[in-house]
Amino acid sequence: MVNYRVNKISEETRRIIDEIIREDMRDPRIRGTFAVTRADVTRDLRHAKVYVSVLEEEFEKPFIQALEKAAGFIRNELGRRLQLRYTPEIHFVLDKNIEYGIYMNHRIDEVLKAQEESRGEDDNII
Repeated sequence: MVNYRVNKISEETRRIIDEIIREDMRDPRIRGTFAVTRADVTRDLRHAKVYVSVLEEEFEKPFIQALEKAAGFIRNELGRRLQLRYTPEIHFVLDKNIEYGIYMNHRIDEVLKAQEESRGEDDNII
């Protein structure tokens, strides 16, 4: 039962932090296409590791720096909206999984295209 509660709080934390970043933050370093992909809250609800994916590589470092600088503001807003006994301390982590997934998708497309081209050449031989 505890794991279910922590998982539910983790997902709600992810959703609320995404909402805070998109709607309430006015830092010019927060730009580009991004997603809050996951939040892992510890069982004691004292810490949350929040994974953020930024698609444009040139915006990654300033984006994470802006989030780290605004961590107190985000934590305060999270506490106001989530209403738990303890509001977790937030640690932001750059998540490269989406970027890697896009890369792998392009590679798969290239292989499929090469296979179709080689099939087309085989059909012309007959």
